[in-house]
Amino acid sequence: MSQIRLMDRVRNTLRALHYSRKTEKSYYYWIRFFVRFHRMRHPADMGAREISEFLTWLAVHRRVSAATQNQAFNAILFMYRKVLDLQLDQIDNVIRAKRSRRIPVVFTRHEVAAILQHLNQPYRLMAALMYGSGLRMMEVLRLRLKDVDIDRRAILVREGKGNKDRVTVLPDLLIPDIERASRRVAALHQLDIDGGYGEVQMPYALARKYPSQARSLHWQFLFAANQLSVDPVSGKKKRHHVYESSLQRAVKAALRAANIHKPGSCHTFRHSFATHLLEDGYDIRTVQDLLGHKDVKTTQIYTHVLNRGGNAVRSPLQALA
Repeated sequence: MSQIRLMDRVRNTLRALHYSRKTEKSYYYWIRFFVRFHRMRHPADMGAREISEFLTWLAVHRRVSAATQNQAFNAILFMYRKVLDLQLDQIDNVIRAKRSRRIPVVFTRHEVAAILQHLNQPYRLMAALMYGSGLRMMEVLRLRLKDVDIDRRAILVREGKGNKDRVTVLPDLLIPDIERASRRVAALHQLDIDGGYGEVQMPYALARKYPSQARSLHWQFLFAANQLSVDPVSGKKKRHHVYESSLQRAVKAALRAANIHKPGSCHTFRHSFATHLLEDGYDIRTVQDLLGHKDVKTTQIYTHVLNRGGNAVRSPLQALA
């Protein structure tokens, strides 16, 4: 089996199992890297020893993070189990890096307000949703008009991390901005329809099952891009959502403008959402559901942020004041 044929099988399997485009790109990269590292040997002729050599080289010579090493391992494991249908012997003995559990960076409420003031639309609304609803960056960018329920003050997150759906809160304060964003999308969509376009990327096989829905307004992205672009799967010209890099740049610029010297990012708004809810006395299970965490242990990391130095112990230095 040639290398080209193997990589075609990898891509087809990823798409058949409905993996995201981002995961497809990442897995494709690591599988090619693994094969080239072993001088183009076919994976079927290799095993746990070669995987271990590759992962060790990544850690020692490339000095990749634990998350990156584990991503490479998951990609290779996917290839063996899902593409080649091979069960490797001694796969459990392959050494995997352990991720460090670090306390997340959190903005104060004053810092959140300052950052939002230095953001222009639509980035201000995006950041406000990450903080006000606890959404991940890509969950915000992939919001469709139909996912925002103004009457119920709720946002339905479709196919979030782990391919899970969940419902989270929609702050009343953001409704006017969301309505303006929706009207903008409706106007853009009408222009696209008039120009012979109007289709949007649909999840999985819905484009074939319900072909007319790809041109419907309610499936359009809430944060639609200003320009049409070519869909890499279908080859058709469609209106995608705003790219994540533009949102990331806007948030970084707002941090500098607000004179905030924390290593913050888009995801810090989500950390701040969880921490501030716990500060306000909400139950950790409620916060877990809003965030979409599978295990409450993941949510419990935010309880460490609430502790003020040694579990709220009063420093003896204060007695000298």
